[in-house]
Amino acid sequence: MTLLRLRRPLAATVLATVLATVLATVLAVVPAAVTAVPAAAAQGAGGTTYHVAPWGRDSADGRSAATAYRRIQRCADVMTPGDTCLIQSGTYEETVVPARSGAAGLPITYRAAPGARVTVSGAKRIRGWSPVTGQDVARIARSDPYAAGSPFAQAVRDGHVYSARADLGPDVTTVQTFTDKRMNVEAQWPYPGLDLLEPAARYAGPGSAEATVADDALTRPAGYWNGARVTTNYWYITATSTIKSSDVGSVVLDVAPPCVHKVVPKDTRYALAGKIGELAHPGTWFYDPAGKRLYLYSEDDPDRHVIEAKARPLAFDLRNASHTTIAGLGLFASTVETGPGSSHVVIDGITGTYLSHYTDITRGATDCGSTVTRGVADTGIVLNGTDNKVVNSDLSLSAGNGIALRGMRNTATNNVIHDVDYLGTYAAGVAVQGNSQTVTHNTIYRVGRSGVNLQWDNAAGGTPGPDRIAYNDISQYARLSLDVAAVYTCCGSDMLGTSIDHNVLHDPAPRWGATKFGVTGVYADNGQSNITIAANVGWGNPEGTVMLNGLGGGSHNNGVYNNTGGMTMFYVKEPGNSTGTKVYNNIGPIRGLDGATNGGMVLSNNLPGDVDPLFVDPAGRDYRLSEASPARNQAIPLPGVNDGSTDPLPSLGAYQYGAPKWVAGATR
Repeated sequence: MTLLRLRRPLAATVLATVLATVLATVLAVVPAAVTAVPAAAAQGAGGTTYHVAPWGRDSADGRSAATAYRRIQRCADVMTPGDTCLIQSGTYEETVVPARSGAAGLPITYRAAPGARVTVSGAKRIRGWSPVTGQDVARIARSDPYAAGSPFAQAVRDGHVYSARADLGPDVTTVQTFTDKRMNVEAQWPYPGLDLLEPAARYAGPGSAEATVADDALTRPAGYWNGARVTTNYWYITATSTIKSSDVGSVVLDVAPPCVHKVVPKDTRYALAGKIGELAHPGTWFYDPAGKRLYLYSEDDPDRHVIEAKARPLAFDLRNASHTTIAGLGLFASTVETGPGSSHVVIDGITGTYLSHYTDITRGATDCGSTVTRGVADTGIVLNGTDNKVVNSDLSLSAGNGIALRGMRNTATNNVIHDVDYLGTYAAGVAVQGNSQTVTHNTIYRVGRSGVNLQWDNAAGGTPGPDRIAYNDISQYARLSLDVAAVYTCCGSDMLGTSIDHNVLHDPAPRWGATKFGVTGVYADNGQSNITIAANVGWGNPEGTVMLNGLGGGSHNNGVYNNTGGMTMFYVKEPGNSTGTKVYNNIGPIRGLDGATNGGMVLSNNLPGDVDPLFVDPAGRDYRLSEASPARNQAIPLPGVNDGSTDPLPSLGAYQYGAPKWVAGATR
């Protein structure tokens, strides 16, 4: 507020009147719920409570709702251990970087005010839309002659294409746009639709091989696709490349897909992007980085909607923060990341949508490892460091992970995670790296590949220990990738007694080509050792609830106990391939059983698939044992695994007869 210089004696009177009016206006726009915040709720653990609100000013003192700051960052600048930032309803377009950490017992807390709906957004609004005209098409055709006769040109004639000036950076593969908070898709062929986990796709046709995709549906003129980007998917590998040359009926990639080094007829899916000519469908965009112009297909004037583009990857940058809590906030088009030195960060009760986005997978390199693991380490909510937690949260819509657990002793518990890994790499609902991590009581569904991707490594600083993956409900996995599981672990690691137990793993949704690759509940792939896989239940899995693959060093010292739903074994038969692995007390058919003991595996007390276990209600997915079940009193006692039966001996399978039924998934 600027006060004019007034002639005396009126100055004092006018000043008093102005101040009274301003104060009345401020109080009028503060919601009643704000003024009614109880003192206990507004006070931290012995610290100071600061306030942030859309009506605030960063020059205010932040000590009350009426004198709130405007930005959360202003809280982050001034708070010390034990302080709380209480945030009122609104959208905050910023990346918050704390100036300091909390301390043991005195965290710094960022919390939504009681009843408030808070969103920290990584997006910015795009305004100033105008219809694209025939003259614009003619101008574009001077550099892209194929635009003139394309579906884009027809959409312009129909009045459905608009453009606006926007600086979204030089890299189109990081551009992400939204209409009314729903993500648009880049113009591409075939048009994928707007369901990111169920995109329309084409398969390579006869004559495809190595780096050539042949398909009679490729009807664009010769040269049309030159320089376009291509995404291919086959077996377990999703990759990106560039079109070197194109003709009617075929395109040639600049390099064959990594890992498999070939395009496989009827098995390789592909999509082509990067040509404005394909901008002809609802919810699609094209970006010209040289002209800094965004084009959008819309049924009506985009200015009637909220059109946004991603501008910031992080809502909270906690890479140098510890003893910090974020509670009850919403994240949009952004995420949270901690650093290798972070500890005791708690992310509690957040709702995060569109956590990460990218469309490049094979980034300049053509090696297999860097391609399949794209997004595993650095997408979703990323917890580096030690003793950090994501709990009680709802996370959805990410090109990569929902959560990445790195470092040691980090936890993901009681979260609902869905519609993530929409590019189909080894990213996951929860990507577990480092070691000594805990993933329990989460509900995970609709994922491109696996619900939990478990890759053990020795994080610096501390004694390595086992992971625990337990009581999770995982479904609708394998939507964009094959040779996978709800809980997937690979490759050639001693897992130090990691336990995968009491998970419900069901109803995968694989998209088969001509070849059906393995899909299962728990998959210890390529020589994983020293894992306990116990008391898991699965249904709808083509390879059963558990699959062991000893290729690449052997499946050693694994304990596969009391699982329900069958299993499959690969490469465990050669001498020494499965030494120390014990398979006890399971219910269901075991594929690959013949000769399995030749590799050193011990099998005992398993109920084969041709014996009816007499479950309580298998049609209703109740796999507890009925009174007449032949699985009662038949198990080898394994303390900590099959305790609780009311019979003299434990039961086979995941549920002990007479014991309370354990429950998986988020409990909120």
